[in-house]
Formats: sequence, structure tokens, C-alpha cells
Amino acid sequence: MRNYSAEDVDSYIASSEPEARPTLEDLRKIIKSTIPQAEESISWGVPFYKYHGLLGGFAVFKNHVSFGLAFVLESKDREELAEKGYTTGKKTVQIKFDQPVPTTAIRQILKAKAKTNEAGKMR
Repeated sequence: MRNYSAEDVDSYIASSEPEARPTLEDLRKIIKSTIPQAEESISWGVPFYKYHGLLGGFAVFKNHVSFGLAFVLESKDREELAEKGYTTGKKTVQIKFDQPVPTTAIRQILKAKAKTNEAGKMR
């Protein structure tokens, strides 16, 4: 759900369907605790995070939350998530409302992207 009227992430989450909120809140906590220096904002109508460049964000849909990345997921990450029952795309992980957030995988993906972004800024 793009919510172009949401001024911040709190209002985006609050305006989402109640069944989506725990997943949205979990993703937000994971991102903020993994990359505490990440800049949080609403971009393209959804919560989005930047750290020395684009990291990713999340959006709520009818039956799931999509965690989207500003880069292509490694095939091994997609395979591991698929084995655990998550639908993945080239740059996304779909988390159904009844699924736990794949915390460990998301932390690893974020750390790898943050490291890549940092290296790019050092050049």
C-alpha cells in the first residue's frame, strides 16, 4: 500500500490494517537495530531507509508485507528464504501476516548492503 498522505513511518504503520502492524513494526525494529545510523523516511509512499545510499523499505499489501531492497538479492538468500516458505522476487521478500519475520536473514542482508554502501562512499 502506498500511502502518500503518511508523513512518517509511525503514521504509515498506524494507517495500515491491524493484522499487518506487527510485521511492519518488527521490520522497522530490525532495520533500526541492525543499521542504527540509517535514515528513516517515507519515499515513494512507503517507509524507506538510506545509509550511504539506498538500503530498502517495506510496504503493506492485502495479504502480506513486502520487504523491498535497493539491490538484487543473492540467489543463495532467495533460496534459503524460499525453503522457509517465503516468496521472493529479484529484490523483495514477501512476508504473509501469519509468518514470522525472517529476522536473521534480513539482518544479514542489511549488513551486507550497508558494508557495500560504505565501501562505495570510501572511494
